[in-house]
Amino acid sequence: MKEAPTRREAVFAMTLGALGAWVPTAHAADGFLIDTKDAVDEGMLEVETDIKARQARDLAIQAYIYAYPLVTMELTRRNLTNVVAPGDSKAPMGQFLKLRGYPAVDNHAVTAPNADTLYTILWLDVTKEPWIVSTPDMNGRYFLLPMLDGWTNVFDVPGKRTTGTGAQKFAITGPGWKGTLPPGVKQYKSPTGIVWMLGRIYCTGTPEDYAAVHALQDQMSAVPLSSWGKPFTPPPGTVNPAWASKESVRDQVEAMDAASFFALFAELLKTNPPAAADAPMVAKLAKLGIVPGKDFDASKLDASVQKGLSKAPKPAQARIMGWMKKGLLSGDLSLKNGWTFTTKTGLYGTNYIQRALITAIGLGANRPQDAVYPTSTGPDILQKYHGSKKYVLRFPKGQLPPVNGFWSLTMYDTGYFFVPNPINRYTLSQRNKLKANADGSVDLYIQSESPGPDKEANWLPAPKEGFILMMRLYWPKTTPPSLLDGTWSIPRVKAV
Repeated sequence: MKEAPTRREAVFAMTLGALGAWVPTAHAADGFLIDTKDAVDEGMLEVETDIKARQARDLAIQAYIYAYPLVTMELTRRNLTNVVAPGDSKAPMGQFLKLRGYPAVDNHAVTAPNADTLYTILWLDVTKEPWIVSTPDMNGRYFLLPMLDGWTNVFDVPGKRTTGTGAQKFAITGPGWKGTLPPGVKQYKSPTGIVWMLGRIYCTGTPEDYAAVHALQDQMSAVPLSSWGKPFTPPPGTVNPAWASKESVRDQVEAMDAASFFALFAELLKTNPPAAADAPMVAKLAKLGIVPGKDFDASKLDASVQKGLSKAPKPAQARIMGWMKKGLLSGDLSLKNGWTFTTKTGLYGTNYIQRALITAIGLGANRPQDAVYPTSTGPDILQKYHGSKKYVLRFPKGQLPPVNGFWSLTMYDTGYFFVPNPINRYTLSQRNKLKANADGSVDLYIQSESPGPDKEANWLPAPKEGFILMMRLYWPKTTPPSLLDGTWSIPRVKAV
């Protein structure tokens, strides 16, 4: 049984200053709360006096939260595939993007980079026909190929945990596809036309291991079913200048007005249908003129409905980010010993608010059986880490993170980027030759200066300023002790 957060942690979680305080003034449908400040800033008080507009706004807030992952996935796809040929960070649809190394310490293109796996990424459109993916024998190496549908659900996960490390051939089929696959090809059914395979292959980061992983990446292939068994050269990608943007995907989504947002959502519904369990939400969408398979035109709606619809995005966005504190009380998020994490990722059912929050702050999250990412900004919720102090994370004897894959502890500055340091070490993990204490416990030294030659093997260098810690637990154990069932917890990081 999971341990509950301490009273101080729970109370403080409800009043996190960084997220602002919600002052409820009106209940929307299904208990949604409208923020007074947003109402004033966005001219929403006028909407409050129009009953029809208010009802439309309340429905549109729910619809926005429901639609947010699908719209975000589409803009992410556009951003990462809008090139003619594969490069360092993008690749056309149907072609692999192969990251060849960990991000450089001065590379701030991606927040919270990892120094454990090399990404091998593939975007597919399976609306017209299936695609067949081939992977080589990984020779026991840990890897996983989670496949996300358009709604960000991880619908299947080939990899060491589920299918072993032998050579594999599998087809990804789209909604409603019926046909025959070649012998020996396994079928994975995507419920949507959009598929994002966000593959990860474990790598130690040495020149020799980089070369070994590169060889594995180069043996991976993807071809449409119609070209299976034939010579196949991927066609060049097409570039849409209108999709070029230097803004983050989240900023692009949040900058869209309601009419544009819901028009794109309706277009995406044509090839990325709602799940059967979404029927109640689909009925609500219809009240706003949003019907799967049909175009959406806000200008054809009643004037009051248009007014309410236009005022929905900002409070919906506030609701999504506000779930970071409300989720602690619902159990969707956990806070223990100064570490915040969630095991409600990858498969969301009808928990639309959780799905939207993970989309906003951790798009591409795995199922918890594959990975959990506890994060800590301080020894407890009232304190922040700072390089002027020295910290220790002590694991009692036999209580290092219980995983079947691997674990690591990564140091980030307050912007979630690697920290430059004299020994070029950004993580500590089980691949380090950690020194145990006389009683069998293991201390990790988290500080800006070396703890001394005898302890340097266990040193995670910190900046002189504030910093953030993130632990990665890949393929966490499901039997005690386990983070997943609450029978194991990450110890609190303590200032010396």
